Amino acid sequence: MGRSGRARAGAASPVPPGRSLPEVQDVLAVCAHPDDESFGLGALLAGFSERGSTVRVLCFTHGEASTLGLTGRPLGEVRAQELRAAADVLGVAEVELLSYPDGHLGELPLQEAEHVVARALRGADLVLVFDEGGITGHPDHCRATEAALGAAAKSHVPVLAWALPDKVAGELNREFRTAFVGRAETEIDLSVEVDRERQHAAVACHVSQARDNPVLRRRLELLGPSEQLRWLSR
Repeated sequence: MGRSGRARAGAASPVPPGRSLPEVQDVLAVCAHPDDESFGLGALLAGFSERGSTVRVLCFTHGEASTLGLTGRPLGEVRAQELRAAADVLGVAEVELLSYPDGHLGELPLQEAEHVVARALRGADLVLVFDEGGITGHPDHCRATEAALGAAAKSHVPVLAWALPDKVAGELNREFRTAFVGRAETEIDLSVEVDRERQHAAVACHVSQARDNPVLRRRLELLGPSEQLRWLSR
C-alpha cells in the first residue's frame, strides 16, 4: 500500500454535449490497475482538479500481470512509480495503491472489495469509476466498479461512471478486434468537454504501458475533446 501527492454531484439525463463536470469537493476514483486513472479517467480527473476539487485515487493492484513493457525490474514496482508520477500530473492529492493480484481481482469476494472501498470513502462526495462492463470487459475493471457501487450505496455517496459511446466502441472493436462495451446515446447522462493536455502528459508517465499501445491512441483520437458519463447511483 502506498500514498502520493493531489474533485461533488448532480445531473439529469440525457444532456447536451458541453455540459460541465459536477461541482464537488472530494472525488474518489476507484480503479483496478495503474494507468486506469490516466488512460481512462485522466481528462476527467484533471478537470475535477482544475475546478478546485480534491481528487483521490484508490487502485487495487500494481498491474504486475501486464504483458506490455516487460523490463529487468519487477513490473509492479515500475508501474507503481508510473502511477504516482501520473497522479502528480493530473493534480491527484492522494493515491492509495493496494497489492491485490493483478488479473485475479474478479475472484476477490465482493464483500471484501467493498470494505476496501468503504475505508477510502471518508469525506468523498462523489465516486468515479469505469462503466459497468469495465469498458473493456476486463474482470478486474468490473470488480473495482462493483466494489465501489456497493460501498458507495451504504454510505449514500453518488457514483459516476466513465463510459464509451457505441460508435467509438464499435469502431475500436472493428479495427482492433477488441471487446469494448459501448453505450447508446440514451444511456448517457453527461457529455462533457475536456482538455486532454494533462491526460496526454499523464499517459506519457506510464512508459511501460503507453509506448506500444495503438488502441489507446486511437480511442483518444475517436473521442476527441469530449467524454461521456453515466450515473450508476445518485
